[in-house]
Amino acid sequence: MLEVCNLSVNYRHNWAVQNVSFTLQAGQVTGLLGSNGAGKSTLIEAILGLVPLANGVVKWAGKPVAKQLDKVAYVPQRSQIDWDYPVTVERAVMMGRVATTGWFRQHNRRAKMLVKNALERVGMWQYRQRQIGELSGGQQQRVFIARAIAQEADLLLFDEPFNNVDRQTEIIIFEIFAELKAQQKTLLVISHDLSETLNHYDQLLLLNKQLIACGSQAEVLTNENINRAYDRYDNSAIQPLTINHYPNANLVN
Repeated sequence: MLEVCNLSVNYRHNWAVQNVSFTLQAGQVTGLLGSNGAGKSTLIEAILGLVPLANGVVKWAGKPVAKQLDKVAYVPQRSQIDWDYPVTVERAVMMGRVATTGWFRQHNRRAKMLVKNALERVGMWQYRQRQIGELSGGQQQRVFIARAIAQEADLLLFDEPFNNVDRQTEIIIFEIFAELKAQQKTLLVISHDLSETLNHYDQLLLLNKQLIACGSQAEVLTNENINRAYDRYDNSAIQPLTINHYPNANLVN
């Protein structure tokens, strides 16, 4: 179980995230929604200890997450990755085993099999000797999903894994999410998408620097919550945003 209690992050006297609390259970896929600048990526980075907390506690299975990162897999946004780095697909996925085997130890047969199985699962084994920079956007995302699988982590955090991917990659990723859920993994997935893809999530978190709502799709995606999350309110100049107005919206400020 992931427990986030009163988590806050402050950048130069500005709150990026403030007093956010929630709990994620094993065998659960949670979607993290909100506009650009809402603090979604910062929240995940704070959970991982990549940015300092102004206050708050983050625990996994009752212990600080920062002390058990070998149990955590993180797939960042594609824009944060150096795709010119000279590494093959197979090697990029094998890097996910470093936390287990160490930097200077030779990878054993089991590690190599995990990497092979992960690449086969995402349909990328045939590209294993290709440089990652030569791949399409969807293929690159599959490689990093494969790396997360090969890590055998219990807690998996994904930052916009569906951004600019093809339909086939989207299908594969959701299938993998379902498989990880069945293995009692805990998944937190950042998304902008308010379409029918939300049916793949067990619960939703709606963020606008503070937690607007947490719960089922029906509980979270009310017109009032959406307007609060996307800073759009009814006045003489602005018509209130509703889910009915944008049934397949990809809402980005």
